[in-house]
Amino acid sequence: MLYLRCSVSLFYYLWGQFFKTMANNLILEKLEGVKKRFVEVGELLTKQEILSDMERYVNLNREYKSLEPIIKVYEKYKLTLSNIASTKDLLSREKDEEMRDMAKEELESLNSLVPEMEEEIKFLLIPVDPEDEKNAIVEIRAGTGGDEASIFAGDLLRMYMKFFEQKGWHAEISRFTEGTAGGYKEIVIRVRGEGVYGIMKYESGVHRVQRVPQTETQGRIHTSAASVVVLPEADEFDVDIRPEDVRKDTYCSSGPGGQSVNTTYSAIRLTHIPTGIVVTCQDEKSQLKNYDKALVELRTRLYNLEYQKYLDEISRKRKTMVSTGDRSAKIRTYNYPQGRMTDHRINLTLYNLTSVLDGNIQEVIDKLQMAENAERLKESDL
Repeated sequence: MLYLRCSVSLFYYLWGQFFKTMANNLILEKLEGVKKRFVEVGELLTKQEILSDMERYVNLNREYKSLEPIIKVYEKYKLTLSNIASTKDLLSREKDEEMRDMAKEELESLNSLVPEMEEEIKFLLIPVDPEDEKNAIVEIRAGTGGDEASIFAGDLLRMYMKFFEQKGWHAEISRFTEGTAGGYKEIVIRVRGEGVYGIMKYESGVHRVQRVPQTETQGRIHTSAASVVVLPEADEFDVDIRPEDVRKDTYCSSGPGGQSVNTTYSAIRLTHIPTGIVVTCQDEKSQLKNYDKALVELRTRLYNLEYQKYLDEISRKRKTMVSTGDRSAKIRTYNYPQGRMTDHRINLTLYNLTSVLDGNIQEVIDKLQMAENAERLKESDL
């Protein structure tokens, strides 16, 4: 009976080692493919025909940078496996007990590094959304709730502006419509920085607030909402806009802004005739600067007509779709009486509402990213 137990235990041990070896081989095979592509892209970036084709150069340079983190981990992982193999070989030959003890400690230390490195590699090997590194256009619009919804839209703007400041990003307001009792009916912000869209895309959706409005005399809690839409900003190479397809109108700026308001035709309205998309910008005193900003937004909106098809496709494949699937879905509730923030996509509740509204939303985004990565890992064959 004891012999049988030992045989069964040995069988499961060897079976586990077999699958572990197979997993290592699969990871190494994939990493070798990535390394080959990394070297290929690096060589392409030095060729004259690529340097003279700016669009292709930008795309290849972006790909090269996205592969660099994987290659760094790959080299470290391969070195660790090599050291494990050489340490095992040393143990099989070494007779000195002191040297064997040192080798065993080294082997134990090296083996403990492997699982963590493999997990990191698995996530790095998951195909990333190429849009994640882009800048973003962030829209905040008041929804149901009247004046209170506009005030809440203003609160969301303040939250995001503080977050942008923490990240070291640059934010410019392209256009806005103020609410009658404060806040904003609509506000559009262009945000530039490292990996803006990849982080901010998790904010797309309907944000709901539960609190007692300032205008409420009986202390009743009201529920209001504001929608947030985050779009990856299109590069000039992403969309080709024909001049004859765009109608340009100029008009006087309105709202607060100094002497140029209502006196000079600095505000710009661009209409894309084939799609009917209209964008406006009056943020700058210069008509030329307003035109440049409006063109960036128009290019982004045209680009997102196609990008939304991609989002719709992956949202059908994933159950949670924690990033940008249905932009009309309720994603988060801010409950003032309870000091609570709840993200409904991952059932996350935090009782630090004041901190969240002060721009400390990185913890929430980190957990959303973890949930999405886990879901994407299930889709992969790693």
